[in-house]
Amino acid sequence: MTESRLSGPVRVVGAGLLGSSIGLALRERDVEVIVADASPGTVRLAVDYGAGREAQPGDQPQLIVVCVPPDVTATVVAAELAAYPNAIVTDVASVKLAPLTELRALGADVSRYIGSHPMAGRERGGAVSARADLFVGQPWVIAEHDGVRPGSVALIYDLALDVHAAPVEMDVAEHDRSVALVSHVPQVISSLLAARLQHASDPAVALAGQGLRDTTRIASSAPELWVQILSANAESVVEILKAYRADLDRVIGALDQPGARGSRRAVAESLAGGNAGVARIPGKHGQAKHFSQLVIMVDDVPGELARLLTEIGNTGVNMEDLRLEHSPGALFGLAEISVLPEVEQRLASELEAGGWKIAGAQQ
Repeated sequence: MTESRLSGPVRVVGAGLLGSSIGLALRERDVEVIVADASPGTVRLAVDYGAGREAQPGDQPQLIVVCVPPDVTATVVAAELAAYPNAIVTDVASVKLAPLTELRALGADVSRYIGSHPMAGRERGGAVSARADLFVGQPWVIAEHDGVRPGSVALIYDLALDVHAAPVEMDVAEHDRSVALVSHVPQVISSLLAARLQHASDPAVALAGQGLRDTTRIASSAPELWVQILSANAESVVEILKAYRADLDRVIGALDQPGARGSRRAVAESLAGGNAGVARIPGKHGQAKHFSQLVIMVDDVPGELARLLTEIGNTGVNMEDLRLEHSPGALFGLAEISVLPEVEQRLASELEAGGWKIAGAQQ
């Protein structure tokens, strides 16, 4: 077991997906974790899954991590600051300016509070969906502010590193603008796109391929939570959505008259802008590397995908990412394997020699 940076105990308030995942990750490093939640049943479930132990009188946590919905984050943080005057308190809400503003208005001791935000999650919530590896390689934003007690920020760094996340420092306003762009607006767009399927015919929906699945994956997220998130970060979200609306109007105007001079160029430039944007998305563990993709045909029979992954491992090539595409009823699926460009040809040759069919390769 790798030695932890935190000495503990760590009190986790809110035993849902993030809280329980933090508990599981810290327990893997043998850090003492105290699990608390407004629901006793939720606490017991998280404890049963191994996320920590129930609170006891006399607990003196070193660090408190508040993992509750955004509309009650500040209230819960204030209560924890008052109840544990020697502890540092952070939260994992996806907005940072609103809780800090509310805490100051409440007169809370914000010298012991540093907001943070792990950029990780799943479409399903609760302790039952928690995973110890949820944060591996993912950014964990630390939103420092004026007046923080010396040494407090280092404790949040230790938390992020102990769960194998990558700490990133931002001020609260920069954080909220950034997540509006990379998280909050994509949620809105994905949900609106998926909503168009509600009244589509069954034959039309049956044609759905991986592109639609990719772009609507996050549309299954809980509306109740997202109403809170979007409302708390409304200014930044609205600014980006207005720019998005202008982009849509430009494409609509061009396609309304596809034969008009300049219309094809307008559409092409909009699509090329997407290419340029995608190229800026970091790769595995935040690396600014571009990978090559091999698309391999995998027969739809038990154990075939496992055999492919085993044979890739036997080549000594590190697989950077994996994406699967399988249409209902198809006799085979497609495994898109991302690798470093310099090993692409060697991997393709060895797989073909082993009888695998390479459907395509691209960078």
